[in-house]
Amino acid sequence: MMSLFKLHISLLVIFFTINLKVNSQSIQKPNLIIILTDDQGYADVGFNGSDQIPTPNIDRIAANGTVFSSGYVSYAVCGPSRAGLITGRYQDKFGFGDNPLYAPNDSTMGLPLTEQTLGDYLQAADYKTSIIGKWHLGVHQSMHPNNRGFNEFYGFLGGGHQYFPENLTLLDEFEVRTEYGSYRTKLLKNQSRVEENEYLTDAFSREAVSFIQRNHKDPFFLFLSYNAPHGPLQATEKYLKRFPNISNEKRKTYAAMVSAVDDGVGDILDLLRDLGIEENTLVFFLSDNGGPTADNASDNKPLRGKKGDFFEGGVRVPFAVQWKGVIPAGHTYDHPIISLDIFGTIAGVLGARTKNDLDGVNLIPFLRGENKNAPHEALFWRNHKVDRYAIRTADFKMITDPKQQNLFDIKSDISEKRNLALDNQFQLNDLTEKINSWKSYLKDPLFMGLMEDEAYSKLNPDRFGKKSNE
Repeated sequence: MMSLFKLHISLLVIFFTINLKVNSQSIQKPNLIIILTDDQGYADVGFNGSDQIPTPNIDRIAANGTVFSSGYVSYAVCGPSRAGLITGRYQDKFGFGDNPLYAPNDSTMGLPLTEQTLGDYLQAADYKTSIIGKWHLGVHQSMHPNNRGFNEFYGFLGGGHQYFPENLTLLDEFEVRTEYGSYRTKLLKNQSRVEENEYLTDAFSREAVSFIQRNHKDPFFLFLSYNAPHGPLQATEKYLKRFPNISNEKRKTYAAMVSAVDDGVGDILDLLRDLGIEENTLVFFLSDNGGPTADNASDNKPLRGKKGDFFEGGVRVPFAVQWKGVIPAGHTYDHPIISLDIFGTIAGVLGARTKNDLDGVNLIPFLRGENKNAPHEALFWRNHKVDRYAIRTADFKMITDPKQQNLFDIKSDISEKRNLALDNQFQLNDLTEKINSWKSYLKDPLFMGLMEDEAYSKLNPDRFGKKSNE
């Protein structure tokens, strides 16, 4: 009897041990990484067909996971796109309709404090959080990354930056005297200015590796927000010499800048593997908007348009995700998705409530084939300056403003060559009704944007200097 009793107890112990292990795996918090490039062309990654700029490490994300062939961002320029990504909400719902100006004295110039960032959300879930690189969501102290959900920050606050450390000569934000003068500020490590000695892209990759090494035993969130390949076009000889066959100097430098990013992505993926955390880390890769082809020699083919447009070349970007063992590998997902879904996916995985209702959705059930429907009935865009709107549904794309209506069968006409507006009034009416419904949720911009630089400076003569009472 005693031996049978011991056997029964042993079996119970084994059962509960196995059950606890399964349960702990099911609720284990994944590490989270977002790798965001700046102004990268749709065609300038291997997984979208590039044969001129090799991106073997970025392509590893695609091979390990899923490519979004219809992956969009929520706006066609940097600031609003980033505001949408970091909140999981259409940025026009909270008045972030423009690229914010560099204005360290203005507490309204940037991401409103009403908004919960992905960093806020994950800090509350006991994640170690870091943003490395470009912020562009406000320069005022109240909007500093350390005050918006990030334990660590290494980078710059404005919309762009010089890449060579010898060009970083301004000691703080109050020494800036022009919008583009901010490109020369010394980098910030949290609240302190630091001396940097490396090419900027390499420095950001170095800091990303350091953050993972220091925090990999706890759940962590890394937002690696490269400013490459955004202008100014600057690259070191290490990367330039990889492209001897590109004769166009602008294109050659752009290619070198993308290659530097790719090296950094490789360092991160290698580290995840070496630390044994590859299968517990969800990694997203995307660009913040389409390439400004004339400015930085990027390539958006076969898409029409460029950065700033609502044609596909402005808002459809290289976009891929990996989570080994959870998301199918080597897969292409064709339904339209949007950068807002990154927050939606993370919130869906963790299950904790968000402060505000999200427009992004949890993509995991769709990628795993558990939900066969499309994640979104429609995706939307607004350019308030010219009263232009765009909508993308499963089959159609409409761009409309007071001067013109464009309608495309986007599934068969990815290059938006054939305007079908004249012959499809019913479809136009349906899409217009959807846009009008969406418009009812939007707010006017809370601040003047980059295009009002001169007017804003006249209205705010203390824009760059310290306040008189400081």
